[in-house]
Amino acid sequence: NYLLWCKELNNWLSGLSLDERTEMRAQLALSLLTDTVSPTNTLAGNPTAMKVTLDHGGKNLVQGFKNFMRDMKDNNGLPSMVDKSKFDVGQNLATSEGDVIYREEHLELIEYAPKTDEVFETPIFIVPPQINKFYVWDLAEGRSIIEYLTQRGHRVFIVSWRNPAAEQADWGLNSYVEALDRASAVACEVSKSDKLNMIGACSGGLTAAALLAYWGAKKIDRANTMTMLVAILDVEGGKNTSMGLFANIETLEIAKMFSNSKGVLEGKDLERAFAWLRPNDLIWAYWVNNYLCGNDAPAFDILYWNADTTNLPAKFHRDLINLLGKGGFGEGPSWDINGTAIDLANVKCDTYIVGGETDHITPWDGCYLTKGLLGGDSEFVLSQAGHIQSLINPPGNPRARFMTNDGKHESTEEFLAGAEQHSGSWWPHWMTWTEKRSGKMIKAPKKPGSTKYKSLAAAPGTYVGDTPGKVE
Repeated sequence: NYLLWCKELNNWLSGLSLDERTEMRAQLALSLLTDTVSPTNTLAGNPTAMKVTLDHGGKNLVQGFKNFMRDMKDNNGLPSMVDKSKFDVGQNLATSEGDVIYREEHLELIEYAPKTDEVFETPIFIVPPQINKFYVWDLAEGRSIIEYLTQRGHRVFIVSWRNPAAEQADWGLNSYVEALDRASAVACEVSKSDKLNMIGACSGGLTAAALLAYWGAKKIDRANTMTMLVAILDVEGGKNTSMGLFANIETLEIAKMFSNSKGVLEGKDLERAFAWLRPNDLIWAYWVNNYLCGNDAPAFDILYWNADTTNLPAKFHRDLINLLGKGGFGEGPSWDINGTAIDLANVKCDTYIVGGETDHITPWDGCYLTKGLLGGDSEFVLSQAGHIQSLINPPGNPRARFMTNDGKHESTEEFLAGAEQHSGSWWPHWMTWTEKRSGKMIKAPKKPGSTKYKSLAAAPGTYVGDTPGKVE
């Protein structure tokens, strides 16, 4: 009966003769309703929960009620996805050896210790998203991108963003770009390299792209290559995605008013918004596990990182919304930094672009559009995973797959039509691409930093702490 009801609702919606985008928005809203009232979200409608209840004499429901009350109090009203007591940043997460060599208001710059006697002459500079903490790049041993890069002979620098409070409400996209500009200059000075292999992910990819476009306009030749991971720059071309469906004037203005009133968009609100984009996976599965079955939340490092939220300054949030409203960077000059109009066509370095086939935050068709915006040669890779799973994709997973297309293609359809599927992680493919462009091998440094930029703290640094706006 439930499945028939869902089918009839969708048939009714399809018969309303709505335009394509309006119908997709309505379908997204309708799916939230139908997912919520699914029988499997109830005790009587879930055979697994019923069996657990019979086997345990109802004790699971008592524990489930305790879990529910705890989450209402301590987890923003969402079912807990992870047992936070099992993780400690710097102890069993973010354990790669490194040092903070530069610190300013917006960020700390961490340099990691090389793991080889020689390193490539062109260092790697990583720009994480501002909406999460940086250590997703350095999870547990064997699942750390930092570990993988240093073992391959790369000298790695990464930005750790400060968690802003209301006092930092005036931090916008431009101030983040300017902070990156200063930090990248430090990395070049310390490494004695004129260029960097830039990497950006999600909102960090957007910020890094703005930085490279700014360099292009100012004739600053600092980017050797750019890797864009699960990042969307052109929203106009990908409006019919979960990210762009509600990009209308009314919802955008309400969102700006909300963050302006607080000075920040709190991390807990972002977490809730992203969870409701995939409620079956991120809400109802844990509802059943935690409350109906009375189980503890799992102990999984990515889920811990996902729950370790950060705030967005009101001005940066407003800038992102303004970009969304105008369709992103798109083609031609689309943003102004200190009086300099930036254009992605001025990004002339080679670019490696990765999208996730099941990504619900930055859908891969939107990531693909970046290929047509940049001025240099681009390589697009489609990972058969979701948003974070595409990023944390170490070699050794037998289920990992990715697609490439070495032929000419100018659309997602053309890419898929000529794509070649590969087994395993895309990381080795990425490294082959990067290392061809990273110059010769040179002697690895024995100490972090330089005479001018000495170690200020051991990695993972001080800005990774939980207190917004403050340094521990």
